[in-house]
Amino acid sequence: MFTRHDELPVYAYRQSSVDAAFYNHVQLAFNRLGKELRLHIPGLKTLDLILQADAWIIVDQAFNDMPVAAWADFDRSGRAGLHQPVPCRLRLFHAHADLILQRTLEAMDEQLLQQLDTSGDQHKVLRFPEKKPEQD
Repeated sequence: MFTRHDELPVYAYRQSSVDAAFYNHVQLAFNRLGKELRLHIPGLKTLDLILQADAWIIVDQAFNDMPVAAWADFDRSGRAGLHQPVPCRLRLFHAHADLILQRTLEAMDEQLLQQLDTSGDQHKVLRFPEKKPEQD
């Protein structure tokens, strides 16, 4: 388990929230692919995203997985439905980390959807039997 985001000093803290679709896709990926995932962020050469139950951490491989930003302290308690965003605390370890946050979440979502895609599987739709009109 990656813990450097808990050990290093934080540049800034922010109250934030994660869009429901992003959060739900990550939870589905945890159930199907494993409890800790590491994804490369396309277009950002040395940055990866580590997904864990307690935090989603952007790390820089070139600096021995130094955290750049982390979404942590997810508060699911006030969430009344799957469509609602999940409040969290955003930890920024770099002054310009906020410039890549949205791009990272979108790249994460795209990669997770590709990995979770089961369209190649054979599915069959079952029809309900037709109801015959009653005869008098």
